[in-house]
Amino acid sequence: MRILLVMPHPSPKRSIFSRFQYPSSTLQQIAAITPDEHQIEIVDERYEDLRFSEPYDLVGISILTYNAYRGYEIADIYRQKGIPVVFGGYHASLMPEEVKQHADSVVIGEAELTWPQLLLDLKQGQLKPFYSNSRVVKAEEIPAARHDIGNYTFWEAVQASRGCPTRCEFCAMNVVEGKVFRGRPIDSIIEEMKQISAKKIFFADASLTINPKYSKELFKAMIEVDKKYHCFGNINVLARDDEFLRLSHDAGVEKWYLGIESISQQNIDQAGKGTNKVENYAQAIKKIRDHDMIVTGFFIFGLDFDTVETFDATLKAIYEWELDEASFSILTPYPGTRLFDRFEKDGLITNYDWSQYEEGKVNFKPKNMTPDELLDGIRRIAMDFYSVRNSVKRSFNVRPRTPSMIFSATLTNLSIRSFYKREKFNK
Repeated sequence: MRILLVMPHPSPKRSIFSRFQYPSSTLQQIAAITPDEHQIEIVDERYEDLRFSEPYDLVGISILTYNAYRGYEIADIYRQKGIPVVFGGYHASLMPEEVKQHADSVVIGEAELTWPQLLLDLKQGQLKPFYSNSRVVKAEEIPAARHDIGNYTFWEAVQASRGCPTRCEFCAMNVVEGKVFRGRPIDSIIEEMKQISAKKIFFADASLTINPKYSKELFKAMIEVDKKYHCFGNINVLARDDEFLRLSHDAGVEKWYLGIESISQQNIDQAGKGTNKVENYAQAIKKIRDHDMIVTGFFIFGLDFDTVETFDATLKAIYEWELDEASFSILTPYPGTRLFDRFEKDGLITNYDWSQYEEGKVNFKPKNMTPDELLDGIRRIAMDFYSVRNSVKRSFNVRPRTPSMIFSATLTNLSIRSFYKREKFNK
């Protein structure tokens, strides 16, 4: 069969900085579990347009919540042409009945066990409406993604592990991937990395600090690959484990993404993020920077204990910590999360238009401020942190302070500024 795999994108606008966006390996992973007898093509609408005139035997569409409606539009067009459409991804896994209205079949959860069976059933004319796993996918059953197709950015993504035991109220990861950590065989990951031509690799894992022992062995093996890496980590490990930080640096990790979320311990406890203690934030950030690695902090605003004073307090803390980069998001009650269930029960959700669920829009009633105050506050501190002056100044404090790192940091800061200025926090 000739199979098209699609990552929808609702906006036709493309920035000159789009090639620096986080890469996604989702479609490449689906391609890797597709039997060799089939021909696979990948289109990510963030980077290229679909050609609806092309003939296909099957179209597979992976969707998150924000791009679900665009996915439905694409599916309807292909189905009108008589081409069967299958959906997968987070939104499809969490809202399968809704998604099925626009699909011939829906893959729920991980696809390693179900996608090959779906293709066989389709071939035999016995396609089922839903496919879900009867058991957890084992680590050794997760193959390397196909990096020979679907390359759009200047870097590539690798997923070393699945599963997240941290049950954050606002996150659906452990609903879709499971709560049990599963680390792929290290030899398989190293071999995958060696096949990637890009010099930088993004780890698409929930966190590389979930199982420090596993990650330390992975870091030791990564040294021979000689590439640079960006990865997610949690405060509880990065604030205390110097050996972990040393090994990650030696392996080539140049940037850690920290889910700081909030400077309020009440918010952290409410969200159920047991890895975070506010008192350890400064130490974790300092340790990472002392090991010559960059720190990006991720923040969420609109949590239960946030007030209008939270914005300035957070910005003050960010400057005191000397964060290299920061990501600012509005709390979003994604369907399938405990947050969505709580907000819906309390009548706090104000909008069910999934196209607005992009972490830059307010889709609920904040407890201690108005929606406009939430928007204005987060927009103000984002533009302060990413002002041209602050962006350039911060870039000269990057670790290690080499010309290439200063240039890269400046480019990154200005690209993020462009993103916030154009696309996020619009009323």
